[in-house]
Amino acid sequence: MASGLEQSRPGRRPPWGGEAVDIVKRVKGILLIPDTEWRTIEQEPGTPGYLFPQYVVYLAGIPAVAGFIGACVIGVSVPAIGTIRAPLYSALLGAVVGYVLTFVFIYILALIIDLLAPRFGAQKNFSSALKLTVYSYTPSWLAGVFLLIPGLRFLTILGLYGVYLLWTGLPRLMKGTGRLIRPASRFSAK
Repeated sequence: MASGLEQSRPGRRPPWGGEAVDIVKRVKGILLIPDTEWRTIEQEPGTPGYLFPQYVVYLAGIPAVAGFIGACVIGVSVPAIGTIRAPLYSALLGAVVGYVLTFVFIYILALIIDLLAPRFGAQKNFSSALKLTVYSYTPSWLAGVFLLIPGLRFLTILGLYGVYLLWTGLPRLMKGTGRLIRPASRFSAK
């Protein structure tokens, strides 16, 4: 049986039909050339059945696993006390709950974007809102690797690049012409 990572190779078809997402290519594209990548994303399906098993399931695991290892195995060094580690079961429970809540958060945020779209002159389209939410969250998931080493946890702030990705993706995916969505296209590369 092929794993999900093997299914992401070009030419392989996932069980639900269509083309599989090349995760590494998508991550590089959305981080380095977001305007071009948003054009590609615009043509793809945006259902939870496509995005969650193709993309979210892998990237959402980065902060969960890194946080678990950082809290439980590596621990935090405190002067005069030593290294403090989280108990195994509570760290594991926190990682699992955080992982599951990521899916819930992504779905709810997509619902909110879809609900507010007409108010800002954009088209109401849940599929596009979900794609926008999922791919804008990529930097936050990648920054989760810094949860491994307690001294580097402050670098998770790099995940805020996702706000820029959201801002540049709004006009393209939500077909915005409103006063708050249209200015985003000025900042994106043409």
